[in-house]
Amino acid sequence: MRAAKATAATILITALAACGGTGGLGPVEGGAYAPQGTAPGEDAVDGLTVGHRLMKAGQYELALDAYYRAAAEQGASVDVLSAIGSANLQLGRLNQAEQVLRRATEVDETFPPAWNNLGVVLMEQGHYGEASRVFKLAFALDSGQSAEIRENLRLALAKLENPSYAPPEDFRLVRRGRGVYQILETPETP
Repeated sequence: MRAAKATAATILITALAACGGTGGLGPVEGGAYAPQGTAPGEDAVDGLTVGHRLMKAGQYELALDAYYRAAAEQGASVDVLSAIGSANLQLGRLNQAEQVLRRATEVDETFPPAWNNLGVVLMEQGHYGEASRVFKLAFALDSGQSAEIRENLRLALAKLENPSYAPPEDFRLVRRGRGVYQILETPETP
């Protein structure tokens, strides 16, 4: 009987010890687990900022998810719609990108990045006439301040004036500033 009581006491002490904090792994700073969200009183990083960082890192699908989160939190602003369109563009979803970017230009007709990005989509689809008109509008709205929009307009006009104009086959889209993309010719490899 005495051995049974000693065993029961040992089990009870072990069980109670397991309930207490041991300083092991857990949701504490430097622990192996991810933090449990935003600390009280701190603002979370918004989805738009996270999406821009992911786009810069080449994580377009994750960026698109972050932009959708931003749309749910902030609403479908021109910034959010332009970002969603740009992510779809990078993923090669040209029709989706075009639809979203057209919606962005309806939300704010004076937002040059949305017009520029729409122009890039149109260039990728081979609609050079419409792309040049869109780039002209983006250039005018930007008051000629953006070298990227100017270069996009130059490429669109060159292609429109001379349909046989064939810069290198591969174009590369590069993020510039607040969702602005520029068509750049890829360097030739020796």
